[in-house]
Amino acid sequence: MPVNKAKNNYLGKGTPRLNCAQAVIKAFEERFGLDEATFRKFAAYGGGNAPEGLCGAYCAARHLIELKAPDRLQEFESFFTEQAGSLKCSEIRKGRKLSCLGCVEKAAEFTARS
Repeated sequence: MPVNKAKNNYLGKGTPRLNCAQAVIKAFEERFGLDEATFRKFAAYGGGNAPEGLCGAYCAARHLIELKAPDRLQEFESFFTEQAGSLKCSEIRKGRKLSCLGCVEKAAEFTARS
């Protein structure tokens, strides 16, 4: 199940610990046929360093959804904002509606349904 795999990737359970963005990418790499370059690209997106200060898990899931179900991008943005309170990492942390692990979980949850 990709959601559990993403969470385990983030927590380092049975695998090296990954940042939030890489945890989501790695959970879906086989399903989406992703290469190592994609995984490496998202290494820079953890800890609030994604473009425009966005959540790294959100950015990773958005990338995957763009590949397979671009018509669901707006739905994903609404879903994630409702769950996390924002799309921006600093605002999510400040609002404490979701933890980083929760962001990984919700991003993977939506991606798994796409």
